[in-house]
Amino acid sequence: MNVEQLLALMPLLILSLTAVVLMIQASIKRDSSVALIISALGLVASLWAVIYASEHTQSVTILLVVDHWGLFFTALILLASLVTLCLSSDKFSLEGERKEEFYLLLVLSVLGAVVLIQSSHMVGLLLGMELMGVALYAMIAFPERGLLPLEAAIKYLVPSACASAMLLFGFALVYAATGDLSYAGMGAKIDSGLQQNPVVLVAGAAMILAGLGFKLSVVPFHMWTPDVYEGAPTAITAYLATVSKGAVFVALTRLYIDAQLYLYESLTNALVVIALASMLVGNWLALRQQNIKRLLAYSSIAHFGYLLVVLIAYAFAVSVSGSTALIGQSITFYLAAYMVTTLAAFAVVANVAGEDESKNNISAFEGLFWNRRIQACALTVAMLSFAGIPLTAGFIGKFYIINVSIESELWLLLGILVIGSAIAIYYYLRVVFAMTKVSLEDAHSGHQQGSNSQDILAFVLLLGVLFLGTWPQPFINLAGSL
Repeated sequence: MNVEQLLALMPLLILSLTAVVLMIQASIKRDSSVALIISALGLVASLWAVIYASEHTQSVTILLVVDHWGLFFTALILLASLVTLCLSSDKFSLEGERKEEFYLLLVLSVLGAVVLIQSSHMVGLLLGMELMGVALYAMIAFPERGLLPLEAAIKYLVPSACASAMLLFGFALVYAATGDLSYAGMGAKIDSGLQQNPVVLVAGAAMILAGLGFKLSVVPFHMWTPDVYEGAPTAITAYLATVSKGAVFVALTRLYIDAQLYLYESLTNALVVIALASMLVGNWLALRQQNIKRLLAYSSIAHFGYLLVVLIAYAFAVSVSGSTALIGQSITFYLAAYMVTTLAAFAVVANVAGEDESKNNISAFEGLFWNRRIQACALTVAMLSFAGIPLTAGFIGKFYIINVSIESELWLLLGILVIGSAIAIYYYLRVVFAMTKVSLEDAHSGHQQGSNSQDILAFVLLLGVLFLGTWPQPFINLAGSL
């Protein structure tokens, strides 16, 4: 490995160094505030390193590829991790237990997410996914008073272990059929593998799709999602919904494109079924939820169904027009808009409801407009963005998906997307309506404020959602240049 490759890996190296420093700090003197500062400095330094590494993009061994697209999502994940760090510091500051290990787990999980994004080989994908996932198991159940986080961790651990086993066995079958585990190498040898070992290759591909489907919680691999979202600490739920799922979807996109999987109609048909089921089931079950974290869990299932529509459109774009620029912009914009909107929503849930299970019901948010206006405005904008209302980031993202669906003539998927979006408007506006209710207690309590840091974070995320929705052109230009 030469100096240029080391410079390209600067974000990964800084995250690794941060983890080592946190371990040394915990062994010398345990101090949560010091661990928090080290973690924040490490994430900020890694964010700076992304800018530096953009001048040295290249393949680094056969396992990783550092390119501008991957670096963009690396930066996005680092920003989301900083938001998680802010939410976690507010929560842990109220408790007397030592929390140094949490910050170490967070940094290790972010390191795994970055490896996952930059992987160009099945080994890199598995290493990144397991590093991110193993740390996430502990983060979900991190010292809490109550059994719900522990239950959520077990419900995530057991199916996740099964999904990892399926992934590993799927990789073995694909290797047996093609003799290669790199994305590009697999793509070049799939045709010969289908001729010589069709059953082995199809079985391996099905196992890989099922394993990645679990990590994305798309239907029918979604059963763990609402319970884990509800039981995990809210900051970790936000991390799981944005960093974890975002990294897996970027990895799936790389695999799908680099291995030329879009050329195979059977795989495309499987993705169509999963996308249709995710959009319908996610939105339909969200209608029945009174717990806002469970509502957002089912909502995320529908949103990743929308994103799968873009992947499906890629196959039609290649065969019909030969131009895939709009597909890349759609994935980049929608995933970024989804992550910013989700962080805004969970920031308000964490700040208003905390970890009190009774306060996660939608009814607990009644009168929020009259008590904590900044938090109410942030959650309102997030709900409107999820629904795809104009002037929000979600509107531009859905506009992109509708555009690529029309160009690719995916009329069935487009129809289900419209129906699902119409259903979603009801349950998103139900949250907004609850916040506008006025009770006698609200009238006498007057205006109440949370901490300044909570309001500042909610306000910054609110501005992010509105910026992407009202002035998207700079971001569109950036997405087009990746």
